[in-house]
Amino acid sequence: MAIFTAALGSASYLNFHSHDNIKATTSTSLHTVTSSPSVFCRSSFSVKRISASINQSSSTVADSPAPDTPRGSADWEAARTCIEKGLVYLGRVEHFNGGGLLVRFHSILGFLPFPQLSPSHSCKEPNKSIQEIGKALLGSLISVKVIKADETNKNLILSEKEAVWVKYSRKVSVGDIFDARVGSIEDYGAFLHLRFPDGLYHLTGLVHVSEVSWDLVQDIRDILQEGDEVRAKVITIDSLKSRITLSMKQLEEDPLLETLDKVIPKDGSAGSDSSGDDESYDIEPLQGLESIIEELLQEDGISDVRITRQGFEKRVVSQDLQLWLSNAPSIGEQFTLLARAGRQVQEIQLTTILDQEGIKKALQRVLERVP
Repeated sequence: MAIFTAALGSASYLNFHSHDNIKATTSTSLHTVTSSPSVFCRSSFSVKRISASINQSSSTVADSPAPDTPRGSADWEAARTCIEKGLVYLGRVEHFNGGGLLVRFHSILGFLPFPQLSPSHSCKEPNKSIQEIGKALLGSLISVKVIKADETNKNLILSEKEAVWVKYSRKVSVGDIFDARVGSIEDYGAFLHLRFPDGLYHLTGLVHVSEVSWDLVQDIRDILQEGDEVRAKVITIDSLKSRITLSMKQLEEDPLLETLDKVIPKDGSAGSDSSGDDESYDIEPLQGLESIIEELLQEDGISDVRITRQGFEKRVVSQDLQLWLSNAPSIGEQFTLLARAGRQVQEIQLTTILDQEGIKKALQRVLERVP
């Protein structure tokens, strides 16, 4: 399916998937955090020995006292309240096993899987295994959120990551630039741990493979390796899902915008990368562009849309059709759109009474309608 990209200027992009909802990655402020305030429930620690095995990975919790006692039932109710209100609890790490930590929640032992630990631990001691890190945390107090409380099956799951999100996501805004360390790498992108002013890596964000470089990246592992130190820009924050998306390439100017006049000479002459066609009527629209132009002409306030120049880049940024509003200043009612796919670039002259914000909204509507 075709993927269309529209942008306002050189550093503000909107990604449109013809089979999907619009996914905004502009620098619009999305940093409001809806999580409940960081409230720490006070815990009472029991010294009664538990009978749970610590040699096997298990998410089943051990209770002390039994869950059918008034205190046990009250503590399960407290766990459910923590989920409903998004409360943060300060618990002591009492045991660990192959899969995670056992953390005291009032009279209950909850299970904290290793993937739910804050990245600050592994980043602080990158040469240690996760089991070694877990063992070193025995007896310490850590902040956690309850993410599952199943009293019937005695299943209490905790997360330090979610507790850290409550505190540190408030300190992150769209457009912020972070030093980061590369964590796990997948085919679709890499997870980067963000370093905060205290020197610790508290939150993790995803840089999609398309946001790593302006060049077309076939395998992200050719560019990034686990443990690499990089810089990244925050482009979206999803408070409800506790997710941050990042971009590395947006820290650099789009190379096309730096060399546009070499790709498409202003005087219409054939430059080194030019197609040599300076007659606009000889230009064949990029695949999918003709439908977009027809839809743009149906928008109120747009009187004319035509391709004026074209050229060819030396590098391939994407094989998919991309369309965005140039950062070139308007001349009267004329604005410049740019379209590219593969190496080919086409300049489009848009005549409209709309301002830049109006044009951007018109592009959004059009790209929603184009199949």
